[in-house]
Amino acid sequence: MSVVKINVLTVPAEQRAELEKRFASRAGAVENSDGFEWFELLRPVEGTDQYLVYTRWRSEEDFKAWMEGPMQAAHQRGGEGEAPKRPAASGSTLWSFEVVQSAGPKA
Repeated sequence: MSVVKINVLTVPAEQRAELEKRFASRAGAVENSDGFEWFELLRPVEGTDQYLVYTRWRSEEDFKAWMEGPMQAAHQRGGEGEAPKRPAASGSTLWSFEVVQSAGPKA
């Protein structure tokens, strides 16, 4: 059964555009990882300063392999030829779930 990881990022209003820009420029960073199934960046609409980064994985092991390799490397550097950037988020919490039921639109 798949696992879902939701990274809850606290993002000050003045950093929202920067956070979204960084995620837009990361295209392919997770999509090519073994066991990766889905990604969504969810922007808060009202009442909170927390973005949700939703990823779905084939297994916990696949997620851990990505965390210990490609994700760690990507977060330690800036863009090509750039120094590492300071985080756009002021806080982060990781939620973990197992997919028990799932449905999509009927054909």
